[in-house]
Amino acid sequence: MSLAKAVVTGTVFRAPEKRFTQNNVPVSSFVLNIGDREEMLIRVIVKRASLDEVVSGISKDDRVLVEGRLQITAVKNDNGAERRIYEIDANTIEMMGAGASAPSASSSSNEDIVKFSQEEFSDELIGEDEIPF
Repeated sequence: MSLAKAVVTGTVFRAPEKRFTQNNVPVSSFVLNIGDREEMLIRVIVKRASLDEVVSGISKDDRVLVEGRLQITAVKNDNGAERRIYEIDANTIEMMGAGASAPSASSSSNEDIVKFSQEEFSDELIGEDEIPF
């Protein structure tokens, strides 16, 4: 069951592994720990070829940000107890922390950096005459 879009950060708990479907489509997966004090594990599934380079650079204990679709699957154990598995079908993966490469600054003269002075902002967001009711 697909629930919603999710954006999570965490530490890689289990390094990525790549497998192939019967049609020779690569599918990578790894386990992400998003818990602070205790383990809260989420399986991340990567089906996009554009993310292969990022996934191949991920190893255990790396910090990553994952954006994708959250899915919850209920499975039964051998003893009959039901267990839920949380998965994210990843659209975007970004490395975080010391090992991450920062986005390069553009040296293009077309792009201007806009800076606002403190005088351009007032404490009043909307004037009294702008309220429609």
